[in-house]
Amino acid sequence: MSNTEKLADEIIGGRRLSRSDDLTILTNAATGELCSAADRIRKALCGDKFDLCSIINGKSGRCPENCRFCAQSAHNHTGIEEYPFLDADTITAECLHNAEKGVHRFSIVTAGRRLSDEDFEKAAAAYGKMHKECPQIQLCASHGLLTEAQFARLRECGVTTYHCNIETSRRNFPNICTTHTFDDKINCIGRARSAGLNVCSGGIIGMGETWEDRLDMALTLAELNIGSVPINALRPIKGTPLEGLPELTKDEILRTAAAFRFILPTAFIRFAAGRNSLPNSGEQAFLSGMNAAITGDMLTTSGNGIAEDVRMLREMGYEV
Repeated sequence: MSNTEKLADEIIGGRRLSRSDDLTILTNAATGELCSAADRIRKALCGDKFDLCSIINGKSGRCPENCRFCAQSAHNHTGIEEYPFLDADTITAECLHNAEKGVHRFSIVTAGRRLSDEDFEKAAAAYGKMHKECPQIQLCASHGLLTEAQFARLRECGVTTYHCNIETSRRNFPNICTTHTFDDKINCIGRARSAGLNVCSGGIIGMGETWEDRLDMALTLAELNIGSVPINALRPIKGTPLEGLPELTKDEILRTAAAFRFILPTAFIRFAAGRNSLPNSGEQAFLSGMNAAITGDMLTTSGNGIAEDVRMLREMGYEV
């Protein structure tokens, strides 16, 4: 039995990796062996249930934050379409469409430090309408660094989960954004939890970070006991400071998926942006530790069709 297989058995048996462990096996083991072991952990501790979510861009452009990866930042020049907060009827119609297609969760996502009071009221109205008219789907939200009172209001409107990516490691965060901090993110997660909301949090790989940064991000998420972890593979967008970065290789994406499964063995590890970097809509990632995905169109990049995703996942043996 290899050391990778042995470690997988220990994790299945209850061991959890921490910062005090030597994690070089996650970067040095053969990719295929690591991915196979990660999939075994997933099957043993999570079963075959697959979680699908969809998102709608609630408003677009003119974000005051300077995140270097983002097409919507006013600091970047991407020529993205700009529009104000969508009306509740438009958002609810999209929610109903996704629910009918078999999606489990639906979220309004907005860029920005936080919503204005006017836009927050529009969001609350949309969530309230969706909660009434789409009871079969779970509602999530992603609106920046809200207050605890705003989180409590969202919960009253039917929202069950709040999304707040930590984006990268604490060390690397200032290289990605300087208009808010890593601790701003951590504190936001704490406020959402205090209001009784579940938390979805992950980040982006391929922004020039090291493997140590990727593992550090996973360890932080494990320490926060995050149950839904989206991983985005950067697709460099023209007009952003990261436009010249090379796209990640298949090996890097799959190794990241597997490493996150070793560190977060019971979480939904969710393939978000960048699935089209892999063949067959990311099929290999779902045999390498990932067991969730965002489906449909992404915020500013092309996504994957819901029907095609459901068919692929069922053929792989997942319960959707």
